[in-house]
Amino acid sequence: MQQGSDTLNLEQALGIIRRRLPLIVLCVVIVAGTVLVFSKRETKKYTATASLAFSNDQLSQQVAGLPPTSTGNLLAQQANNVELVRRGDMAAKTASVVGNGLTEEDVAKSLSIGGQGESSIVTIAATDTSPELAAKIANTYANQFVSEQQDANRKYFKSALTLVHKQLAGLTPQQRIGGDGLQLQDRAQTLGLLSELNYGNVKVAEEAVPPTAPSFPKTSKNLAIGLLFGLLIGFGLAFVLERLDGRIRGPKDLESIYNLPMLGVVPTTSALAGSTRRKTGRRKELPPAAAEAFNLIRAHLRFFNVDRDLRTVVIASPAPGDGKTTIARHLAEAAARLGSRVLLVEADLRHPTLSQQPDIQSGAGLADVLIGALPIGEATQSVDVQGSPGEDTRGRTLDVLSAGEMRPPNPGELLESHAMDALLEQTRSTYDLIIIDTPPLTVVSDAFPLLTKVDGVVIVGWVGRSRRDAAELLHQTLDSSQARLLGIVANGAKSSTADHAYTLAPTTATTKSQAAVASNNGSAAPEDKPVPMVRS
Repeated sequence: MQQGSDTLNLEQALGIIRRRLPLIVLCVVIVAGTVLVFSKRETKKYTATASLAFSNDQLSQQVAGLPPTSTGNLLAQQANNVELVRRGDMAAKTASVVGNGLTEEDVAKSLSIGGQGESSIVTIAATDTSPELAAKIANTYANQFVSEQQDANRKYFKSALTLVHKQLAGLTPQQRIGGDGLQLQDRAQTLGLLSELNYGNVKVAEEAVPPTAPSFPKTSKNLAIGLLFGLLIGFGLAFVLERLDGRIRGPKDLESIYNLPMLGVVPTTSALAGSTRRKTGRRKELPPAAAEAFNLIRAHLRFFNVDRDLRTVVIASPAPGDGKTTIARHLAEAAARLGSRVLLVEADLRHPTLSQQPDIQSGAGLADVLIGALPIGEATQSVDVQGSPGEDTRGRTLDVLSAGEMRPPNPGELLESHAMDALLEQTRSTYDLIIIDTPPLTVVSDAFPLLTKVDGVVIVGWVGRSRRDAAELLHQTLDSSQARLLGIVANGAKSSTADHAYTLAPTTATTKSQAAVASNNGSAAPEDKPVPMVRS
């Protein structure tokens, strides 16, 4: 992820997730596992629910001779019913009936009373560590409430009957047989019957049964929440670490930093990893994908410079370990395979590595030539060119001028000397292409004088290893120089990136990159020339 960018597209986000997938999976496993362990260790609790059904027939008001009340607001009536069930001393009575050492506070804490929308149903839920005890508490509370309501209704009807008897006693015999008297007598008969019955406007609609599964903890739900939180934490850590990580993640990062065209993407392979090993045997044969990558770099170099004579090319990188020596060696071989006369020059006089390769002998080299100890012909050695599988490279050789065994105390002065200018001039007349491997540009300044003496500079960056700050520092330094920048090579890319990052097809987008290169080189870009390199 580019640290200087405020936006993140889908492709970059998916790339971050893919790179940080082990971290994301680890966060999910840790969080979900922790939640699962705590859920398993929690004491299981069970919830049993009983239901009460309230009646709105208003019989008590009618038989008492009172006008019916309005019941239009069902929600308000439901709220009144729920509050009625909660009030009173039901908890204490339930604790007394159930026993088992329960107190009023225990019953009150275990209960949850609520309504069901606009219905006349009120639920009584009791929670306990025992499913049987939870069901017993809920049923006892419901039955106690119904019994109390029935007792209250009986008292109400008896008091109403007493009042009706007083009214009848105050009537004359003539009034008793009149309409009002007969109506009072009917009411007295109804009230007398109701006062003897267990009438109530509420009844148990459904009894609680012992639950078979615990209501707490909800292991499945907790696990799902743990997985979600683990995923969110993993994503968060992945993007934070990506933001803090200063490594270059892909070829596009190199393009955005240097503002140069991508000349090629070199895949990771053991054959390239062993290119600079000490003399332990023969060099490994390059796989076809790696060999073709260097052929493409060679072709792109020629294409982007169709109007210029590209004879001397510096291969540079911002820091050690970017693989510039390997790129320089195989790029030189790719040109030699086509029949060109190629010279590979190792200009890293401080830490040379070419002589460690199996087919290159240690001995005199560039340092000896620059101080006049040897002519270039005696310090140069020819090595056989390595071909692709099935390719005939018999008779094709590559000339190599290594740094030499001598470590000069003034490598920067030697590379800036007139002797180096004379060597470049001499080799230009002898070879079709001279590729120069230099020390890291942000570590030492030895190679900077060479940048303006050659026909072009190629920057190498190792995907997933090179530091962004080092690349940006080099870009700022090169911007202020007169170096002719040709393009960049992404080294160490995954095989999928190397295979699909570029295809041969003309586009307008890469023509702009060609124009940028031509601008750096001080020449105009060729018009109407399709660039054979496009991001897929």
